[in-house]
Amino acid sequence: MAKKKITKISEKLSKVNDSFTVNIYDNGFMIDVGGRNENDDWSNAKIMCTSLEQLIAIITEVTEMEQAG
Repeated sequence: MAKKKITKISEKLSKVNDSFTVNIYDNGFMIDVGGRNENDDWSNAKIMCTSLEQLIAIITEVTEMEQAG
């Protein structure tokens, strides 16, 4: 069974840390964001982006989310 494609940080995290990492690859980008999930457990979300526009949308979402503390 295929995993559901995650396209938003909020699908995995309810709160985010104060930093994130972006890796640049030949075929796109990967953003890695740490924070808290809906159970208030520490978790990480790693999302592949195939375009700069998609990456910017995710970065915008992260900056608008509540911080984990």
